[in-house]
Order: sequence, then C-alpha cells, then structure tokens
Amino acid sequence: GLWQAGVALLDIQEFILPPPSTIFSEMWAIREQLLRQSIPTTIEIWLGFFIAFGAGFLIAIPIAYSRLVEETVFPILVAFQVVPKVALAPLFLIWLGFGMVPKVAVAALIAFFPIVVNTVTGLRSVEQEMVQWMRTLGAKPWEIFFRLSLPWALPYIMAALKVSIGLAVVGAVVGEFIGTDRGLGYIILRSTSELNTPVLFGALITISLIGIISYAIVTAVEKVLLSWQTAAEAAPETM
Repeated sequence: GLWQAGVALLDIQEFILPPPSTIFSEMWAIREQLLRQSIPTTIEIWLGFFIAFGAGFLIAIPIAYSRLVEETVFPILVAFQVVPKVALAPLFLIWLGFGMVPKVAVAALIAFFPIVVNTVTGLRSVEQEMVQWMRTLGAKPWEIFFRLSLPWALPYIMAALKVSIGLAVVGAVVGEFIGTDRGLGYIILRSTSELNTPVLFGALITISLIGIISYAIVTAVEKVLLSWQTAAEAAPETM
C-alpha cells in the first residue's frame, strides 16, 4: 500500500518504479509467457541443486574422515569458493555452449559449498562415545555411518540444503544473464533493454515465487526426514 501510494504521490515515472497495480496487471497480461519461461529456469535450479547436493555430499565424507584429504582438498574448495561465480559464467558458456548445461553448472557451483561445509560439520559432531559403543557391539564401519553418523548429521545437511536451494536460484538466473534466449533471466535482460520495468518486476516476482516454493519443498522434506528428532525431543506425557 505504501508503495502504491508513494508512487502516486511522488509522481514517479513508470519506467523508474511502476506501482504494484501496474506490475500485477502486466504479469496477468503476460502470464502465459512467464509460465512458459519459468519452466527452463525451474529445471536449471533443481538440476543444479541436485548436482550440488550429490557432489558436495560425496566430497564431504572423505574430508570428514581423513585429515590428509581435508588438508589437500578443502583449501582448494575454499579458494574456488571465493572466486566470483559471475566471472566464471562466461567461461562455462565458452566451454559448455549456449544450452541449459552452463546454467545448471553455475547453479550447482554456487549451491555446492554450504553442503560440503555443513555435512563435514555434522559428521564430525557425532559423539565419539556413541561410536565406541557401537563398535563394542560389533557394528561395521558402514553400519556406524548409516545408523549413527548420517542421522546425526542430517539436521546439519538439511540446514545446508535450505541455504543451497536459494543459491541455486541465484546461480540459474546468473547463468541466464550471461547468454540465453529463454528463461526468466532472459525476460529480465530483454525488459531492461526495452526499459519495460513492469515486466522486469514481474519476472523478479516470478523468480521469487519459484524460490519460495522450492524452499518450502526442501523444508517439507526436512520435516519428514527429521520427524524422529521432533518425536525424540518432545516432552514425555505425564499422568
């Protein structure tokens, strides 16, 4: 309401800041285009997210259990993390072409690091007394991992996934900014060149909705996977 009233009272030109009524009216007028262009962007987000999860999880396991691997691999990951991903996106475009692959690669690259860090932290947070207790019961290393370490680290992993899904949204749009002829990033670039600010805001709102829905999906999965933790933390019933 403040936005709508402020634009009218201050007489701000529409190409600088359109009122919400104009934005939503324009979104409704181009709803089919927004929906159509949302499909490739959503696919890029989730493919990048799943690749980041798979790669991050597999790399985190040897880092968590081997000091040599940590000292060898982790500094490389940190150095790679601090490199601006926007600067790497044009290289991916040259190496991987103009299709969906470079956008997925950028999304995966941006979403990758939090998964590694949180998974390592979670696996290392397991109480050693419980590990020793399982060993005295004759548990094999893989049994300790799947029955103790992984469930113990799961809250850390799910926290990382909730961060990473948002980063995957950023990565997919950044990839579309570099070079594409479809997707919501393409709509933003085209509307910017045309000074069509209502369409630009419409694309931004659509991207935000995709991010919110994606985050809600990951949160729902977290609630299912960690339902045992909620039950364990619940206070016992008393007479």
